[in-house]
Amino acid sequence: VQLQASGGGLVQPGGALRLSCAVSGIIFSGSDTAWYRQTPGNQRELVAMLNSGGSTNYAESVKGRFTISRDNAKNTVYLQMNSLKPEDTAVYYCNVEGKRRPFNARASYWGQGTLVTVSS
Repeated sequence: VQLQASGGGLVQPGGALRLSCAVSGIIFSGSDTAWYRQTPGNQRELVAMLNSGGSTNYAESVKGRFTISRDNAKNTVYLQMNSLKPEDTAVYYCNVEGKRRPFNARASYWGQGTLVTVSS
């Protein structure tokens, strides 16, 4: 299973970025997807989650600013980040939980992380 995250970079406060995570090797349509972030010295925290049924969950700090979405035809999950703040600066990781094959057990997989820096 491979997860390739992209879209990070430097953006000014108030700006926007869209992260993408292309996934292969898993039954994507039946998988739950999520974005996490981590800053130095801190634990990885959940930013947004979108399960296979279409339900979403967001961290309180990003509600109303971030939107998670997915394209099952492209095996890709996205995170649209608007009204970015300096405190959103972190390495963002995509996560997928699902099955490689129909009779496999579910497992969790991580992308390599993409750095988002919000600064003027």
